[in-house]
Amino acid sequence: MPSLKEVRSRIASVNSTKQITAAMKMVSAAKLRRAQDAIVRMRPYAEKLGQIMANVSAGLDPTEGRYGQQREVKRTLFVAITSNRGLAGAFNAQVVRLVKRRAAQAGGQVHVLSIGKKAMDQFKRTNWHTNELPTDLAHLYDDLNFDRVAPVAELLMARFADGSYDRIVLVYNKFKNAATQIVTEEQFLPIAPMNTSADAKEQVTTSAEARKAKTEHLMEPDRATIVEQIIPKSLKIQLYKALLDSFAAEHGARMTAMHKATDNADGLLKDLRLSYNKARQAAITGEILEIVGGAEALKG
Repeated sequence: MPSLKEVRSRIASVNSTKQITAAMKMVSAAKLRRAQDAIVRMRPYAEKLGQIMANVSAGLDPTEGRYGQQREVKRTLFVAITSNRGLAGAFNAQVVRLVKRRAAQAGGQVHVLSIGKKAMDQFKRTNWHTNELPTDLAHLYDDLNFDRVAPVAELLMARFADGSYDRIVLVYNKFKNAATQIVTEEQFLPIAPMNTSADAKEQVTTSAEARKAKTEHLMEPDRATIVEQIIPKSLKIQLYKALLDSFAAEHGARMTAMHKATDNADGLLKDLRLSYNKARQAAITGEILEIVGGAEALKG
């Protein structure tokens, strides 16, 4: 049985850790509320815009829709979106695992662009890391806004348009609620066409005119403006939405992890106090026995 001093030392240590985890939980809860409000406002707009973008892109000619060109996949870029800090359970690990699995399965050449220090720490020593891509994107979380994210989206679009990559995939944690984060794999480029229902598929003919008619839109002000301005802006919104999702999911994961850590500290403190009382009771009983034994010896 450990001594009273050792148990007291452990109780003090666990108490100190509990105070830290409880404070981190409250900080994450405050940050989560702001991040959750941001993604809840952004998500409907981004999802609807993505649907419109995919539908419009499907109706463009191959020479116009450069961001929707389906090419043979020889070079793939995975964008791994993690956090800059840990203590968030499996938040970062599940993104890293999925990227590694998909990168191992992908054919051709594969590169990984890391957004977040945790992803950079994992991939900077692998064959998937390349000096052709920026390595200082962790600063995006210092003040996460659209203007800071837009240049990264522009870089990705430029690398796809010039043929450096044939496919770009975002991997991040999608925010569902404070306790649930869904690791998500989302194709960024080329723009994925709209999913067609089973009934509609039966009615699709093989003629190019029929396919074009199904996706034709009236465009205002004109087709060139849509292609050159609206679609690139929509892609920037998609990347910004993914980062907002990951940011909110990070604080939810950290709040949940710190809540569990605080509960575990409470349980450990309960066990330690029980052990301390038992050890103290045993020490007092031993002292009483020594006194009684000494008294009996004097009487003898």
